Amino acid sequence: MEKPPSRPSGTWLLAGCGYVGERLARRRLREGPVLALAHRTASAANLLRQGIPALALDFDEAPPWQPPSDLSAVIYLAPPQGPAAEDLRLSRFLGMLGAARPEAFVYFSTTGVYGDTGGVPVDEDSPTAPGEDRSRQRVDAERRVARWCVDRGLRCVVFRVPAIYGPHRLPLDRLRRGEPLLRAEDSGPGNRIHVDDLVGACVAVLERPVEGVFNLTDGVPESMAAFTARVAGLAGLPAPPRISWAEAQGILSPGLLAFLRESRRVTSRRVGELGWTPSYSDPSDGIRASLIEMGLAIASGQ
Repeated sequence: MEKPPSRPSGTWLLAGCGYVGERLARRRLREGPVLALAHRTASAANLLRQGIPALALDFDEAPPWQPPSDLSAVIYLAPPQGPAAEDLRLSRFLGMLGAARPEAFVYFSTTGVYGDTGGVPVDEDSPTAPGEDRSRQRVDAERRVARWCVDRGLRCVVFRVPAIYGPHRLPLDRLRRGEPLLRAEDSGPGNRIHVDDLVGACVAVLERPVEGVFNLTDGVPESMAAFTARVAGLAGLPAPPRISWAEAQGILSPGLLAFLRESRRVTSRRVGELGWTPSYSDPSDGIRASLIEMGLAIASGQ
């Protein structure tokens, strides 16, 4: 009988431990050691209160630091820094690792690297064409991580991740305020994934000798308007008013408009290599689970 693959047994280093990292750390602690690096002292203190070993470390200052001696995996979750097309924050962090040689490096990127395809499907073989600075920084970061791993003979995995939702990451406040959304005819397809499915994919990739780029989504490329309508129905909140793209220019924030301007259908030809499938392939199931974890009721009939 073939022995199942084993995940790295030493310390998992979660660099930039925020929303996703916190849930990944709790999952990892069931089976092995973890160290969470947080940008702010208050964030590190919050992790420590939950029993998660944590350290406040500002990658932008790049202070002297010694990685764990049993470091087996680096999971990099920190966002890029600054307006440039290069991710200098990541570059400084790689320098801080010194001579460390983990078994694997997992970098969390974004599906934004594909740019706006007008709804045309993309997979891991599709060219990158980032339209925003943050996405350009992600392309730069992917290349930096790949080179760093090649130079050291390490396994490199890049997760291209869409919008993340889950407990406390639902548009409930926007719905309660009655903020408008684009009407259906002006809303292009989007992609998302539940935070716990993202955690599960990260655990899965560290159990298998795979490397390279993986797109991760729940497989339902619906618009932000359609997803928000799902949330409203399940939470028992009024459906938001709908506006045209022209009306949105004077109402919605520049950041949200930039997000809505891009549309694509993200698919994956490689996800089967992980031995992983999302638990929440139906977004309604993921929304229900999130509301329940938050202690909120599900609307009658939903």
